[in-house]
Amino acid sequence: MRQKAGGTAEMEKQYLHIVEKVASGSIAEELEIEAGDILLEINGNKIEDVFDYQYFTQDEYIEVLIRKRSGEEWLLEIDKEFDEDLGITFENGLMDAYRSCRNKCIFCFIDQMPKGMRETLYFKDDDSRLSFLQGNYVTLTNMSDEDINRIIRYHLSPINISFQTTNPELRCKMLNNRFAGEALQKAWRLAEAGITMNGQIVLCKGVNDGAELERSIQDLTKLLPTLESVSVVPVGLSKYREGLFPLEPFTKEDAQAVLNCIHQWQNKLFPEYGLHFIHASDEWYILAQEELPKAERYDGYLQLENGVGMLRLFMDEFQEAFAQAASRVVLPRKLSIATGELAYPFIQEMALQVMERFPQITIYVYPIRNNFFGEQITVSGLLTGQDLIAQLTGKMLGECVLLPQNVLKSDERIFLDDITVDMLEKALQVPVDIVKSSGQDFVNAVLGEFAGENLEEIE
Repeated sequence: MRQKAGGTAEMEKQYLHIVEKVASGSIAEELEIEAGDILLEINGNKIEDVFDYQYFTQDEYIEVLIRKRSGEEWLLEIDKEFDEDLGITFENGLMDAYRSCRNKCIFCFIDQMPKGMRETLYFKDDDSRLSFLQGNYVTLTNMSDEDINRIIRYHLSPINISFQTTNPELRCKMLNNRFAGEALQKAWRLAEAGITMNGQIVLCKGVNDGAELERSIQDLTKLLPTLESVSVVPVGLSKYREGLFPLEPFTKEDAQAVLNCIHQWQNKLFPEYGLHFIHASDEWYILAQEELPKAERYDGYLQLENGVGMLRLFMDEFQEAFAQAASRVVLPRKLSIATGELAYPFIQEMALQVMERFPQITIYVYPIRNNFFGEQITVSGLLTGQDLIAQLTGKMLGECVLLPQNVLKSDERIFLDDITVDMLEKALQVPVDIVKSSGQDFVNAVLGEFAGENLEEIE
């Protein structure tokens, strides 16, 4: 049911929640909410940010006050399922200003970027709302007691936390924030309230590894099971570190020691909790030259975005999709794949399997060295357009080049250095296809347009 109410009073800026788009078939579309409309209140409550919006829209009956672009105000009475989404996307996803980081972490990658890149790349967020919405990690130093109270009151989870260490003095040193040690107590408050959390430790050689890593894992196990997982990732070191805290890359032997520590804790914790809890990112296994764990060791892939189990999941998805493609009709084609040095051996092995089964397909796989950030950076997500152009020009590329989706800005066809996909295609003189992250998408992209049809259907 919809009722209309008069009123055109100017809103305070902090409550200006402008609708960007409305999902097709949604409650909002049925009620004729449109892009450009402004959300004023829900159940008579002003909405401060997305925490308030998520909380007040979960009930089965809600009253939503909307200001139309004409200035007319509509009070909408909505009956729906509990937790059913209204289908509204706002121009500002947080529905509030973004909170920047107050720390000066010794390992911060943003501090290691060259000058002259687009401004948004230099913004350091430390916003608990982004942790809830997008899975970003927060240090807790930017959260007030009221922020913690709101998370507990609204029971918003999961919240992802960058621990780095549980040694308070060392954490203050690593984050260059004198409140960083005491901020850890906020995680204990969240755990006591039953808020699901995931954790992260960025490991720095000679700083928070070795005995300090053991201590951190020991301390964090006390937060089980509300703290479901903790990932250990090696610090990323670019070539732009002049004047920054001296950090060294890990060696093969270092990686083996880290994995030994993690595996011992996994073996200890799994029988009691049914979780392996502490996880090593894929880089450790490659650096240590050890086999990646099987899928069941990743507890349902809780930390994929942190590079934990990404390669294992991708390989398993590939094998399943590739087995199903055995009877597919595939036209002859030549193509190329460009990827980061980290994933190259795995992509190359998959390409060899494809060519062995389908000899009419030729695949060239090229590992792209990261000259832009430095050779210590090996992940595909930090590749730039200029490195791709420099290292693919003159190579055998076939009819197209395949690139993983994570090389691009999430909502645009643009690389970190502002080179666009169109510019790359013009430079290489071949089409560039962006491949989504699953193994199925990879198989479809490699086999081409007839990959979805089987032999019987063609005949």
